[in-house]
Amino acid sequence: MEQRSSFNTKDRDGQVGADTKPPACQGRSRGVVVALGLAQTLAWSSSYYLPAILADPISASLGISRAWVFAAFSLALLIAACSGPAIGRVIDRYGGRGVLMASNLVLAGGLVALASAGSAVWLFAAWAVLGVGMALGLYDASFAALTALYGQAARGPITAITLFGGFASTVSWPVSTFLDHEFGWRETVLVWAALNLIVGLPLNWLVPSLSKAYVQRSRAEGAAVGWKPRREMFLLAFVFAAAWFVTGAMASQLPTLLERAGATQLQAIAASALVGPAQVGARVAEFFVLRHMHPLYSARIAALLHPLGAAVFAILGPPAAAAFALLYGAGNGLLTIARGTVPLALFGPHGYGERTGLLGAPARAAQALAPLLFGILLDRMGPSAIFVSAALCLFAFAALLRLPVSRPG
Repeated sequence: MEQRSSFNTKDRDGQVGADTKPPACQGRSRGVVVALGLAQTLAWSSSYYLPAILADPISASLGISRAWVFAAFSLALLIAACSGPAIGRVIDRYGGRGVLMASNLVLAGGLVALASAGSAVWLFAAWAVLGVGMALGLYDASFAALTALYGQAARGPITAITLFGGFASTVSWPVSTFLDHEFGWRETVLVWAALNLIVGLPLNWLVPSLSKAYVQRSRAEGAAVGWKPRREMFLLAFVFAAAWFVTGAMASQLPTLLERAGATQLQAIAASALVGPAQVGARVAEFFVLRHMHPLYSARIAALLHPLGAAVFAILGPPAAAAFALLYGAGNGLLTIARGTVPLALFGPHGYGERTGLLGAPARAAQALAPLLFGILLDRMGPSAIFVSAALCLFAFAALLRLPVSRPG
């Protein structure tokens, strides 16, 4: 399989060059990881995690059903899915700094538009803008940016930024709830817009740019890699689509699911707040323990944790709400890392941004449909809908067993 080295380091102009010792081996990369990790926490908090808290006040304010709010959110995820491969190719060739900075501007603009919404049409338009912002600024873009910087050594930095991003729901849900209660949902959205400009933009500016020589060579070698090798790419696309359907369903419906199963509202919110720490705990384990293993092993473990939590919850009921949230969060935390590290391990750094964009397209599409479809399942099946998400994870585990534990070469 054709490859090229993406190991890079700083040159005298403060840019990143290639074919030298990877900066992942240098202390300076820690600052990049911290800045990008904090920026990711803000990006997720101010986009993906908003509907879980603000859907009810938005629907009440606009006089529309809650389902329409999630339909607008699904549109945003579909737009992000369609935009991913093109954005990945841009990062492969030019690096991620400009793309990530643009994400803060687009997210801020979309949030201002959302705060101004007075009708369902305006709501959908605002979320369409936010969909572009999510494509530019969430994990896929940041993973591609790190791979352009660190090449095959990007696994550590990828894991590290997910340690920060894992707290996004823990930050977003309580903060959004407090701001909505004190000031209203429109003011809440405007606060998140301001934070993207005041905090997120300077943080992403700290991501190093690539040297002119690297960019010129990337453009010269920039032929599209596409869906090759097909078997591995299609299997991995299914795994991520199944996993991200579950993620989309839980992110939007987890508190409701737990309440339908008999938990009180306080129990449901408290258990849901454990997802973030569980994600971070699993990512810490990956960083210090599982990082010496092939990423496929941690991905396989991750795929089994949600079904295990569902089984415990089905047997014990509401008292096991916290255990279910912890197991689901741990599995989701590991699968988020796998989305960045498994393609790198299987295919190498060449064309990484494009490949992750292609793999992410069906995943984001599934994620986009998840809030609506799982909501319908929840209405018709009640808490038994959890067995559907568990089955999807088991199918993903079976697909992961079909992928070879090998190194690119």
